[in-house]
Amino acid sequence: MAASAVRIPYGPHPDQYAELTLPEGGAAPRAVVVIIHGGYWRSAYDAELGRPLAVDLAARGFAAWNLEYRRAGNGGGWPETFEDVCAGIDALAPAAREYDVDLSRVVLQGHSAGGHLAVLAAGRTGSPVTLAGVVSSSGVLNLGEAHELGLSDGAVRNFLGCPPESNPQRYRDADPMHSLPLPVPVWALHGEEDTTVPLSSSSSWVDAARASGSPAQLRMIPGDHFAMITPGTKAWDAVVQVVCEAAGIPVL
Repeated sequence: MAASAVRIPYGPHPDQYAELTLPEGGAAPRAVVVIIHGGYWRSAYDAELGRPLAVDLAARGFAAWNLEYRRAGNGGGWPETFEDVCAGIDALAPAAREYDVDLSRVVLQGHSAGGHLAVLAAGRTGSPVTLAGVVSSSGVLNLGEAHELGLSDGAVRNFLGCPPESNPQRYRDADPMHSLPLPVPVWALHGEEDTTVPLSSSSSWVDAARASGSPAQLRMIPGDHFAMITPGTKAWDAVVQVVCEAAGIPVL
């Protein structure tokens, strides 16, 4: 964890926490970015994936809220993982009051399975945190397709805990394709060389979002699946540019 990061729990489980990283020198953050890491919802992948992004964002003047949550294999799965993400986003409100952070520009930034969770969370009502937009980086936005393709050795079934024929409503509830329309704009980014999550996962969702009247854009960015969570790459720079666009602030 970066020296300037503060760990803030939002529940009793060891994985129910977020890390708040602020710009150095006491400068007011330009905007707040909620980082939702990926890893196909599996417990082997954790908030460590988001820490380099938080450090880089703070150096660019953002406040970063690196969100951890229970995953399949450590008390998570559906709906617990999604419930944690929602609770973790809501916990940003009291943390912002304590650390004097302006929440007028909050952007969800989710990668891979984190993109899936970010887009689903954007459809909620009643949250104390108002969102300016969502940036999905090669998000798993078409859950039905991901299951049919058997992505990551059956990650969707592992996450949902059953095949679709035994509980079709469970699959529908967890699928961003069925959470439309959304009240906030979404930028669906996808790596030009991504072989981990197919482009159709983003493009099919954007098509459905637009058909529902939701503001959504598909943008191709350079690099593979992991370049977009690697500071110093053109892919990560492109992600940050879109985060600025979503927040309505100039690109540095």
